[in-house]
Amino acid sequence: MIPDKGTRHTRDAYAEALLELGEKDHRIVVMDADLAKSTQTERFKERFPERFIDCGVAEQNLMATAAGLAATGKIVFASSFAMFATGRAYDQVRNTIAYSCLNVKICASHGGITVGEDGSSHQALEDVALMRLIPGMKVVVPADYYEAREAVKTAAYVDGPFYIRLGRPKFPVLFDEGYRFQLGKALLLRPGKDVTILACGIMVYNSLVAADILAREGVEAEVLNVHTIKPLDEEAILASAAKTGRVVTCEDHSVLGGLGGAVAELLSEKLPVPLKRVGIQDRFGVSGGVEELMEHFGLTPEHVAEAARSLLRRSL
Repeated sequence: MIPDKGTRHTRDAYAEALLELGEKDHRIVVMDADLAKSTQTERFKERFPERFIDCGVAEQNLMATAAGLAATGKIVFASSFAMFATGRAYDQVRNTIAYSCLNVKICASHGGITVGEDGSSHQALEDVALMRLIPGMKVVVPADYYEAREAVKTAAYVDGPFYIRLGRPKFPVLFDEGYRFQLGKALLLRPGKDVTILACGIMVYNSLVAADILAREGVEAEVLNVHTIKPLDEEAILASAAKTGRVVTCEDHSVLGGLGGAVAELLSEKLPVPLKRVGIQDRFGVSGGVEELMEHFGLTPEHVAEAARSLLRRSL
């Protein structure tokens, strides 16, 4: 059973990390696009007003200005909703930030279907795919509060652009104060021999619950937290896939181009095994409560368990 450690916002973790970084390093600058209350960057603004810039509802200007500041030696954290940071400002992210490999860390909140009632216009289901395609961009989707906090602190001192995807709702807490984040290293959370479940973000918890469901049926599922989508931990994924011979990917994102796409590309080239991708099946989101939407789009623990069962049935 998974220990109940409560739930916490990953965007609160972002705020805590920024305050810690800001205290220690005067190169840290934080920028937002009229969403400081939602992204929690308002806490940095209150503590360090001289190092906070609100660009208003102008995400393209936000990214271009962030690039300019980074070019002068600043370490810039640029924040907005995931839909706007990656979609509306894609040109500036690609051509102004990433092309010059600048130290802009795009930390976008409200990613995925769990944005809920705001509906399809605000539900970024393509953001990880968009960022993963940009050369040199590092892409991280934290699973809980502690992982988000440590990922942000790590990003500050790894050269080049980052995309860190945060959520709107509270995520179940999986780790604790002693957690160490390692960029590009998938984390084995549960060993198994029958099927591999690779997950990121809020789906890590759902995958662990699914593994509990499967265990009651005599199935040993191996669960890996693939928090870094780029650079992908190919070694860990291939080792687990070789052991179990079956892989399920789980993400609160389109199955095209995100974690599922990255794993499919890897396995097709280096270790072809049966694969099932749990995620949004090439469609737009809809408005609704978080639990309602997780059920509607097939992202619940039972859906993950059924994906694993479908692979097991193939070999019977």
